[in-house]
Amino acid sequence: MAHKNGKTLNYDAVVVLSFGGPEGPEDVLPFLHNVTRGRQIPESRLVEVAEHYQAFGGISPINGQNREFVRHLSAELERRGLDLPVLFGNRNWHPYLVDTLATAVESGYSRILALVTSAFSSYSGCRQYLEDIEGAVASIDPQTTLAVDKIRPFYNSSGFIGAIQDNLRETLEAFDEDADEDVLILFTAHSIPLSMANNCEYEEQLREACLLVMDQFDDNPWKLVFQSRSGPGTQPWLEPDICHAIEGSGQSNIVACPIGFVSDHMEVLFDLDLDAKNACEVRGIKFGRVAAVGTNPIFVSGITDLIEQRCGTMQHVVTLGVRGEWTDHCELDCCLGPDAGN
Repeated sequence: MAHKNGKTLNYDAVVVLSFGGPEGPEDVLPFLHNVTRGRQIPESRLVEVAEHYQAFGGISPINGQNREFVRHLSAELERRGLDLPVLFGNRNWHPYLVDTLATAVESGYSRILALVTSAFSSYSGCRQYLEDIEGAVASIDPQTTLAVDKIRPFYNSSGFIGAIQDNLRETLEAFDEDADEDVLILFTAHSIPLSMANNCEYEEQLREACLLVMDQFDDNPWKLVFQSRSGPGTQPWLEPDICHAIEGSGQSNIVACPIGFVSDHMEVLFDLDLDAKNACEVRGIKFGRVAAVGTNPIFVSGITDLIEQRCGTMQHVVTLGVRGEWTDHCELDCCLGPDAGN
């Protein structure tokens, strides 16, 4: 059993559970088929999206960034005296969650704490991962005693908010001192269909997180925008799109802050570092982009606090704002998918 300074913990291991991404040109289309399975996306659209990945050598940085996060998290757990292995598994690509959990069972682990690389509540960022966990556990061995619990959404935890503030401050310092207060901050997150947004508190949580970050930057104008929509044009999604916001901003200085993401993966690189930056450059707008929280020590420490709380070695984790801690165990009708009412 895992322990801290001789005290037995509530869990044997932690698994970092993420989306996954291709790690070579030959992986791209198979990966996209995994992502879109059952959604009837035309092959022509997948080929179009594949070109985004091929522009970066067919490699998504997400797996490498997650492995680096695992390394930093393991080091912080060890520094605090927690003998708690950190595993890594994905929804859509190697290492698949089911393979990671099967290896964990072979190693004798029976209680695992899952950290999903999504800070907010939505079907794709929360409920679907719970379904992934349930399916993986059932497929390994229906009779197994393996239990996998998920850490709650952490959008208002002090570690998450503090790391964003730290990274935003660094980006703003790159602007001229006299322009600092005139920089428009565009907080950006993955757009989702309105039918999905109506079944969760995703947008409300995003707005609160923005307000919490801006507590230290109250002289700057800001706006919540969205990116990376992928549905048909006839289907309403959360808006405005970041490029549309840039077009009508009337600003000379803009910073994009990917508050809805925890790593600088492909959608951040393509939609912000290419598309949003280009939308600014053609209008003579100075553009800056805040790094995602990634391995920022404030974030790593905050996540470790959440792990310690669930392991029984820390009673209280600082939560900011007025909404309080999200529940550790989601209700059955929480964060339903877009077709839940059909």
